[in-house]
Amino acid sequence: MANGNYVIEQFEAFAPKKFALEGDPIGLHIGTLNKDVKRVLVTLDVLESVVDEAIEKKVDLIIAHHPPIFSKLANVTDRSATGRIVTKCIKHDIAVYAAHTNLDVTPGGVNDWMAEAIGLESCEVLAPTFENTRYKLSVFVPTEAAERVSTALAKAGAGQEGDYEATPYIGEANQLERVSEVRIETIVTELDQKQVIRAMKQAHPYEEVAYDLIKQERPAAPLGLGRIGRLPKPMTLRAFAEHVRTVFGVQNLRFVGDESREINKVAVLGGDGNKYVSTAAFAGADVLVTGDLYFHVAHDAMALGLAVVDPGHHVESVMKEGVVNELKRRFEQKKIDVELLISTANTNPFQFL
Repeated sequence: MANGNYVIEQFEAFAPKKFALEGDPIGLHIGTLNKDVKRVLVTLDVLESVVDEAIEKKVDLIIAHHPPIFSKLANVTDRSATGRIVTKCIKHDIAVYAAHTNLDVTPGGVNDWMAEAIGLESCEVLAPTFENTRYKLSVFVPTEAAERVSTALAKAGAGQEGDYEATPYIGEANQLERVSEVRIETIVTELDQKQVIRAMKQAHPYEEVAYDLIKQERPAAPLGLGRIGRLPKPMTLRAFAEHVRTVFGVQNLRFVGDESREINKVAVLGGDGNKYVSTAAFAGADVLVTGDLYFHVAHDAMALGLAVVDPGHHVESVMKEGVVNELKRRFEQKKIDVELLISTANTNPFQFL
């Protein structure tokens, strides 16, 4: 059992709100987090069937990818599906929290899970949306505590950027009020800044810690929507489409392009990727894997020489297992005793003949 605010604090350490695109209605949608949470249900969508599942399983909190409330509600009654969802959740004290584009953008989130499922290698961000600012962190520490603070900084993510890692640097000693001190310097990114400073303060022996945080001119690798990488081995478009259908477990999918063309470089963007067809083409992708492809956008892709594979919007459901695994890891580290459940309700609205 843990306080709901603390549970979400752990989640937001993984997928910060600041990563969300402007206007995206993320965060707490229904209920309160000021309560004890024993069970969390992770889902792609918040439909009435999911709420019924949560009630049956005595869930205290639902974490969803797709926000259940995208626009203002004129009323909340049992005459609409959204009204019934809100009413049931409040009646049974179930909070609903949504993480949408911030979960798409965050490293190790939806787009990385999709790229991993396909088997892409050497992935980079397809469409940058967030500049991950770098800072130099400097702090003076008593000599006897230097190793402890340095280790805490490294464990919290200081000195790590992509595939690069650097041990926090320990500088020259000095005398201050007869206490021997050393200066520790390291690089911190915007992504890790909050947790690094918290770890530093917890490990530092002083009650009030004096430190400098200086913005660097060169930003870290950008964060953003979509990923682009390469297949371990090239395959034909038809073979690749069959591969996508298999790894995402979909009954059918659509694809655009010559089925015999060779596919090497692959772009992937969860959800509706119509706006990113030209981005994928100009990035050198042979194919874009995305959902909800429009008829005329398919024509545009053909004109650009880009193949497209559309397995549907619902393949973002990879986030259910991904979020549960990530939270389990974090909960174990923090010794948080909260049960995590994957929703089994089918929220895919489409059937195929």
